[in-house]
Amino acid sequence: QLQLLESGGGLVQPGGSLRLSCTVSGSNFSTTFMGWYRQTPGKQRDVVAVISIGGSTTYAVPVKGRFTISRDNAKNTLYLQMNSLKPEDTAVYYCNKIPTPYGHWGQGTQVTVSS
Repeated sequence: QLQLLESGGGLVQPGGSLRLSCTVSGSNFSTTFMGWYRQTPGKQRDVVAVISIGGSTTYAVPVKGRFTISRDNAKNTLYLQMNSLKPEDTAVYYCNKIPTPYGHWGQGTQVTVSS
């Protein structure tokens, strides 16, 4: 049974950092393109970072240069290191398959950037 478990969110001041984790079970994690998505109330869920099977990465323009996606296939875990956080990064962050997400989503992890 597929499970996506995100963690690591919280309240941080502008300019601060957070590291998100996502543990995936019940899938072929090591052979799947994965990504981090984020969503704010009333808006669609957007992709912010993608990592390929081989570790190549791609970022959305708003986070490029500040966020770093990585994966540990031995642990079936996806990471998102977020630096220089801005108030507009406030959102619920989710991990899922790229380009077509699994039909199931985890609960996400809330990131709030505020002074």
